[in-house]
This record gives sequence, C-alpha cells and structure tokens, in this order.
Amino acid sequence: EKLKSLHLIVPIWTMGQITAEQRKPVIEAVASGVGLCGCHGGMCDAFRNDVDWQFMTGGQWVSHPGGGVEYTVNICNSSSPIVDGMLDFKVVSEQYYVHVDPCVEVLATTRFPVAPGYHASNKQVDVPVTWTKRWGYGRVFYTSLGHVASVFGIPEVPEMMRRGFLWAAQGKDIAVEKKLDPADFKDPSKIF
Repeated sequence: EKLKSLHLIVPIWTMGQITAEQRKPVIEAVASGVGLCGCHGGMCDAFRNDVDWQFMTGGQWVSHPGGGVEYTVNICNSSSPIVDGMLDFKVVSEQYYVHVDPCVEVLATTRFPVAPGYHASNKQVDVPVTWTKRWGYGRVFYTSLGHVASVFGIPEVPEMMRRGFLWAAQGKDIAVEKKLDPADFKDPSKIF
C-alpha cells in the first residue's frame, strides 16, 4: 500500500533477482496509476529472469555490440509531448539492442548495426531507444540512454527524461481524480 501512495517509482537495479512477493506490490502500484520510469540497465536490464517485470516495463536488454560507440538517436514522429519539437542527436555510449513489447509507443530509435559482429549479417534494423507504455492505469516511460554521464550534456537527453518522468507521474493524479480502480483490469488467470 505504501507504493500506491507514490506518484512515481524509479527503479535503479541492474541484473538482480526479484521475488514474486517483491514484484507484486510494484506491479499493482503501477496498475493503480503510479508512474514507472527508468533508464538504461536500471529498469530494462533489472530482472532478466522475470517475465512479469519485462511485461510491465515493455522491454528487456539483450546486448550492446561494440561497447561504447557513436550512434544516432532518431526522434520518431509522434503526438507525444515527451519528444515534441526534438531533433535527432548523436551520442557516444552503449547502443542498447533490446527486445520490445509490440504495444509500446516508440518515441526514439537507433539503427543497427553500428559495430561489427555476427548480428551485422542481418539487414539494418531500427531498435527503440525511448518508449512509453500503459500498465493498467499507470504510465511507463523508459529510455536506454544513461550509461555514461556525458549523454546528459546533450540537451535533448535530460529534457526527454524530465518530460517522460512528468508524463508518467501525472497518471497518478488522473487515476485519483477519476477514481479509477485497477480491478477493472483483473484477469482470473492472473499474471503472477
């Protein structure tokens, strides 16, 4: 119940384990309207063995071929205020290759491959860098940027994160104002 009183949860945990007892309150809090926001490995490489966590966050890290490489972040045409008015930009950091839930709204992408490797034998592919998703009445925001502090010197990065965090946190006020009940989404088969 304490988590449900928050406006925003920002996980900062990489490659750990989470039990069902630890995960369930987070999943239920987000479904109630609490926002969930994260960047880089702190959210979408947190619990590799937990598919329920991945289902809620919308993606899972797979690799970063080449380690730190220069790549372009391409802003997608979107109605989202999170990227409104932003232009493409370059970063030097880990270029995250992620598996992504097809229901996310992709706000920014990057083109693979940049670095050589077995994956380069495939055609070029655009992989999401930043996305949003709904989880019950909660709003989820994620960006794979953030491995090195220097990316925060690129004006678009902290601005995108600021807007994304605010967008996610606003879901709580909407849920409270409209007296929305996450039980509306309950499925007798349950996911956990």
